[in-house]
Amino acid sequence: MNGSNNNEIASCIRTAIDKYLKDLDGEKPCHIYEMVIHSVEKPLIEAVIRHTNGNQTKAAELLGLNRNTLRNKMKQYHIK
Repeated sequence: MNGSNNNEIASCIRTAIDKYLKDLDGEKPCHIYEMVIHSVEKPLIEAVIRHTNGNQTKAAELLGLNRNTLRNKMKQYHIK
């Protein structure tokens, strides 16, 4: 794994969460974990599917998922 890329992704997420919390302006946030996972998971899967030219076996391997799990997530997010 490339530490520099991991730090860049983590930095983007931190910045987005900090902005989200600031923009709440005192309102109580709800279910932040679920919101972030759903916000990140779909574009992650879409990007990896594109990278593998639609090869679900290769995509599942890159993601570290079982192919059936990937298929279920693709169905959940309406990814073709």
